[in-house]
Amino acid sequence: MVSEEFYRISKLPPYVFAVINEMKAKARAAGEDVVDLGMGNPDGSTPRAVVNKLVEAARNPKNHRYSVSKGIPNLREEIAKHYQTNYGVELDSTSEAIVTIGAKDALAHLMFAVIGPGDMVVSPNPAYPIHQWGVIMAEGEACMLPMPNPAAFLNGLEDVYKKSTKPVKMILISFPHNPTTQTVDLDFFKEVIRMAAHHGTMVVHDFAYADICFDGYKAPSILQVDGAKEIACEIYSLSKSFNMAGWRVGFCVGNKRIIGALARIKSYLDYGNFQPIQIASIIALRDCQAETAKIAQMYQKRRDVLIQGLKRANWHVAPPRGSMFVWAQVPDQYQTVGSLEFAKLLMSKAQVAVSPGIGFGPMGEGFVRFGLIENNHRLRQATANIKRFLTGKAD
Repeated sequence: MVSEEFYRISKLPPYVFAVINEMKAKARAAGEDVVDLGMGNPDGSTPRAVVNKLVEAARNPKNHRYSVSKGIPNLREEIAKHYQTNYGVELDSTSEAIVTIGAKDALAHLMFAVIGPGDMVVSPNPAYPIHQWGVIMAEGEACMLPMPNPAAFLNGLEDVYKKSTKPVKMILISFPHNPTTQTVDLDFFKEVIRMAAHHGTMVVHDFAYADICFDGYKAPSILQVDGAKEIACEIYSLSKSFNMAGWRVGFCVGNKRIIGALARIKSYLDYGNFQPIQIASIIALRDCQAETAKIAQMYQKRRDVLIQGLKRANWHVAPPRGSMFVWAQVPDQYQTVGSLEFAKLLMSKAQVAVSPGIGFGPMGEGFVRFGLIENNHRLRQATANIKRFLTGKAD
């Protein structure tokens, strides 16, 4: 019988989100109609042209063999074209781009490739869990800086450089940000690159919500900064931009040495994505930009429905400029109970599932995250339930 604790598993905390997931499962089993706004799992369909290409490619027996771990050349070339067209960034598709099995795969394996015991990785908190725990699993030191706003993060980063007795190996950032939805302009990235270049620090930018932007805002790529490719890489995902979450396709682009390290470690770990999926992904990048714009518009409309509904419940939340989430401070009357207990109350009293902020790190306490993953009708139902719970009044 295996009884000892496993080394890396022992470093991981209990999965906070599992508490809400269990409550949701029990409520649904009891016949309750739960509006699930927890996990950031897109509910839309993948563009038809992408699905058709997958079916066509899957019928060809030549595509049933192992692929290559860094991705097929034609897909990497399409990635380079995508960056040239959208950001004016030139990439060598051979040495500066690698296909990954989603963005999380890229990030986790990148940590194992370039982070060693005790290496310091600075990132904002709250954050998507892999940003912190991927570092810890790779035996690095996760230095979490509060980010009430991007400027405060930059100030904190400058303080780390001034006061830390050990070098900063990596800066790990992500904008539009999950869970806080904060966005930045190119000047923010210029300052990050300036500091990192001066101190010899790598920079990794998780760009998973690159295309999910609202109100005329366009998210910049960190690689648009002059000299960024000398020290930085960026991780992009097809999950949100093309409703391809289950397909598990992402890529990492930028600095040759970082990309080379990721390619080296991946060569030991996998044979790449199923080749028909890669072939279909070319169609997404090449032909489906209009679909991406529609997806962003859909999320903007859902954002507005949710924000307006919460306002009617006397819960005032600023509308985000990007991501597929709304990050909301727990109402004043429930601040003392904490984000997990408040999320449990929303689940039990309003039949709405959300993610408690504490699940994104200690600095997420006092907030909850709504995922914009239900249609407008369901969002109205959710906010009506929340209003009844918070005010005792129906819509």
